Amino acid sequence: MYKKSITILTLISCSVLSFAQQSKPKQATIVVGKVLSASDSLLVKQFFFDGLREKVIQNTPLATDYFKRVIDIDPANDAAMYELAVIYNTQNNTEEAEKIMQKATTVSPDNFWYWILLEDIYAKTGNAAQLNLVYDELIRLNPEAQEYYLAKAAVLVDQNKLDEADLVYQEVQKHFGSSDELTKVRQQIYLQKGKSTQAVADLEKLIRDNPKNANNYVYLADIYVQLGDREKAVDALQKGKNIDPQNTLIRLSLADNYRALNRFDDAFVELKTAFQNEDLSLDEKVRVILSFFPLFTDAKARAFADELAVIVVRSYPHDPKSYAMYGDVLFQEQKYSEALQAYKSALKLNNQIFEVWEQVIRIEISGDDFQQAIIDGDAALAIFPNQATLYLFTGMAYAREQQHDKTITYLKSAISLGADNKQVLDQIYSTLGDSYNALKRYKESDEAYEKALEINPVNSYTLNNYAYYLSLRGVELEKAAQMSQRAITLYPNNASSEDTYAWILFKQKKYDEARIWIEKAIHDDQSSSAIQFEHYGDILYYLGEKKQAVEQWKKARSLGGKSSQLEKKINGQKYIE
Repeated sequence: MYKKSITILTLISCSVLSFAQQSKPKQATIVVGKVLSASDSLLVKQFFFDGLREKVIQNTPLATDYFKRVIDIDPANDAAMYELAVIYNTQNNTEEAEKIMQKATTVSPDNFWYWILLEDIYAKTGNAAQLNLVYDELIRLNPEAQEYYLAKAAVLVDQNKLDEADLVYQEVQKHFGSSDELTKVRQQIYLQKGKSTQAVADLEKLIRDNPKNANNYVYLADIYVQLGDREKAVDALQKGKNIDPQNTLIRLSLADNYRALNRFDDAFVELKTAFQNEDLSLDEKVRVILSFFPLFTDAKARAFADELAVIVVRSYPHDPKSYAMYGDVLFQEQKYSEALQAYKSALKLNNQIFEVWEQVIRIEISGDDFQQAIIDGDAALAIFPNQATLYLFTGMAYAREQQHDKTITYLKSAISLGADNKQVLDQIYSTLGDSYNALKRYKESDEAYEKALEINPVNSYTLNNYAYYLSLRGVELEKAAQMSQRAITLYPNNASSEDTYAWILFKQKKYDEARIWIEKAIHDDQSSSAIQFEHYGDILYYLGEKKQAVEQWKKARSLGGKSSQLEKKINGQKYIE
């Protein structure tokens, strides 16, 4: 932070309440006005209105020129100074804006809008010292505007001038009376100053003076929380609840403290009561439910969140936000089909929620409902035609439906939209690699995979697929082996990656090593993949175990294996490339 010299015409000195102690005026550059001739007066008026006209039509350079001409003729024309400073400030040229407004406020110190502009300038530059002086002037001009007192105090707090800030708050309390906001910020100052005893005593006095204001118990509880005493916080809140049983703020605070004390059942009772109160907004209820997500490893937390979400849906049956939130809860619980229903209920009420469309399509793809994902993807794109992720998801669905030309079209559209999310771009190029490979456009496939790995070199899916397709072509086997090993390191005990590595070793004629890895893949596989047993048979054949090889090929067939060579291998009892 730094200070700049203020240009003044006259010394301005005033006192605004007892706390407003202004700094001595700085060294001044005098703004000297002059008596204008009739012709100069006409020019000033003409140039000024020309400047306003150009400013309105956003011809900023010409507007700037006109206002400068006004000031050249009439150096004390504060109106032109103001308009010029507004332009500079809009352009973030705060240094020039500040210089001009310092002059303008000396010419016309009682112009409220001049000080408002300076407030914005100093807020941008972080010049707290000058900002304090500005608030003194705004208070002088608007002594009944509480917000300027509070703004001044906030700046003092940011400067760690806590004693000065407290004086301001004391004067605000005398001048405007007590308020919940004022009480809260004053207690924070006490705590920052290490005066916890005083903070507690002050609030206890407020409680005695205002025994029916239950919120004071919340503020008292907050202080106890910051002092690390949750039990005292609960005691304070219970007293507040006795005064105002319907106070949702107290109920939520109690729930937070109970949860921190691992009293989850008590926390849930308070939350359930608060959620049945219409005074608690839907947004606040959603916030509370979302706070449970990090706790979803605990079954009880999941059950609480689910029950609260049901309450919200029943309370707001016509609000799409309630169904969207319920969908999020169910999604976090991995209840994907139920989550899908909730999301679609939200879309029936309002189909303009992009995030909900994303979740719908994501669930459909993960659930192998690719045709519906395509239908919903295209429906979403009709509403949000510039969303790269929608093109990605729809393209992925087309890929799983083996419609690779359409996949490429959609993914290219995603790229053209300038997707700047690396995770999205990674998926785009990885999927492009798969589709180009399926179409035997190998050069483009390799380029796409390379681009994906450039964006994310630790994507095990891309590493595995790229390595496998290279091995199927019998090219760059050493590179394929290195990528496959990296995929296994990143994602150990993954049967697909282990099968890929085994197949690369097979292609390299390293049959003993290949056997180790294919057997590990079969052991780690949870789905009994036909292709793994076919590969196992191929490896065994070259190890001279022809009978065992045929048995594995037959097992692959029984598991639904449909490779073009499988039947030929079984019937001929030999490996066929």
